[in-house]
Amino acid sequence: MKAVIKRPVIKHFFLKDDGTFPNNGKLPVLLYKSAWQLPLFRVTFIKSELRSHFWENSWRNGVHEYHHYHSTAHEVLCAYKGETKLLLGGNNGVIVDFSAGDVLIIPAGVAHKNIQPDNPLKCVGAYPKGQNYDMNYGEDKERPAADNNIKNVSLPLADPIFGKDGPLMDYWHKR
Repeated sequence: MKAVIKRPVIKHFFLKDDGTFPNNGKLPVLLYKSAWQLPLFRVTFIKSELRSHFWENSWRNGVHEYHHYHSTAHEVLCAYKGETKLLLGGNNGVIVDFSAGDVLIIPAGVAHKNIQPDNPLKCVGAYPKGQNYDMNYGEDKERPAADNNIKNVSLPLADPIFGKDGPLMDYWHKR
């Protein structure tokens, strides 16, 4: 089976500071539902696709079952196996269904958490231009340094899946 990349249904969410997590009031989280049908060699394919669009420093695993965010990097999550529900933006945020073939692009500062850790979701994650990510958990001592970091994270050069003409460019670069 060959990979098929499709124009997905795109959902976007603006998540503002909730007092615990800075989130990102300027850039929306993007969820590409059913962005692709993956081949048997899916992890290799995903990493290659991401790298071809300048998203690097990749890893593969699930999504942590606790709130966390990155203040020094944007992140893409590409689900290749299973399904789960993710909570974005903190306790009063948005719950999204995330399953194989979906892509989630998370701007710096946005809290995310797997709220169904018993579900066997597997994904590949990466960062624009291989940005180094930090781990933050919504603790008071993280701010204002995290807020300053978020303001200084550069925008990606390309959409992680669709390249320089991808939807990310419209949602993030034209703001």
